[in-house]
Amino acid sequence: MHTFMAVHETGSVKAAAEALHVTPPAVSAAIAALEVALGTALFAKSGRGIVPTDAGETFASYVRKLQGLLAEAASAVQDADRGRVRIGAVATASEYVLPRLIASFAAEHPQVELSLSVRPREELFSLASDHAVDVVLAGRPPRGSGLVTRARRPNRLVVVGKPGVRGDPLRMTWLLTAVGSGTRDTALALLTRLQAAPPLLTLGTSGAAVAAAREGLGVTLVHEEAVREQLEAGDLASSPVTGTPLDRPWHLCTSPDPTAATRLFLEHVCASDAVGAAAFHTRHRPEG
Repeated sequence: MHTFMAVHETGSVKAAAEALHVTPPAVSAAIAALEVALGTALFAKSGRGIVPTDAGETFASYVRKLQGLLAEAASAVQDADRGRVRIGAVATASEYVLPRLIASFAAEHPQVELSLSVRPREELFSLASDHAVDVVLAGRPPRGSGLVTRARRPNRLVVVGKPGVRGDPLRMTWLLTAVGSGTRDTALALLTRLQAAPPLLTLGTSGAAVAAAREGLGVTLVHEEAVREQLEAGDLASSPVTGTPLDRPWHLCTSPDPTAATRLFLEHVCASDAVGAAAFHTRHRPEG
């Protein structure tokens, strides 16, 4: 399965062999044996490379889940303080929410292996469904995802721009994050709700959008926590837009049956005596 996924991801037997540190014939033999066992072709030639067949794509979706479950199982049989926690987070949360939580957890539980994947919201929930991450830190999980919100933390989205700039913010250029970003989707939904059609400019990251707003290029919808210091210093100013600030709490989500190490991490980040104001809370009933 590992060899199959290497070929699937690289689109080349040679590239997969280099990544796995084996010979190309060994990779070809493994794929051939797998195809015989399954009774179907998993790849087809395309130019100088190969592409997955429909059967190959279907098989890949199952292999991702199997690999995720195997990694999860390896952690599940370990004691809580010697296991592994694979964290997935959206970019803003990874920069402004997680560092203090991870640092304090690592100091208290140094033998727990931590890893972090920073991805767009939808990719994170997909990884969680495939058991490729243990905890997701993002917005509300989509309905039907099978994920459970274990804890929340308050979070607001505000519209900010350069101080002293006058005019209707709904007529200014709106600076957007990349396609797939939850903040971008929220900004576009807000404009639709307000029946506004200002110029749009995609700048990719939240940091780039905020920097452009600070220089007077337009306004941007951003997590208040990410710009609090700039607002207090007067480098940015809040722009009055109907319907904002938007209440969008952070959600910590897991599968219905998290590992012992994952539960240990959740307990830690909800302990105010350990992480102070950065703590999440479980006052609301968990939701799937």
